[in-house]
Amino acid sequence: MQLLCRIETQRHGNWRAEFDGEAETRGNAGLTLLQLWREADAPDTMLALFEVNDRERAAAYLGTDASLSGTLGSCTFLETA
Repeated sequence: MQLLCRIETQRHGNWRAEFDGEAETRGNAGLTLLQLWREADAPDTMLALFEVNDRERAAAYLGTDASLSGTLGSCTFLETA
């Protein structure tokens, strides 16, 4: 299962360092980063694709204020069709 999240950053210069610093916390929540994109026409908007190995822990993590170092626009759990 994967998770695709849209993140509004407002402070891109510092955002990546904060995001990378949360890798262990994300891992403990059952998430592994697979890919990170920046929207071409909105440089403060990121799209992150994660591998999910524990959906319940991932969902709980997404409900915390500190998750992903930005404002979550949307997150969608995905399964291979």
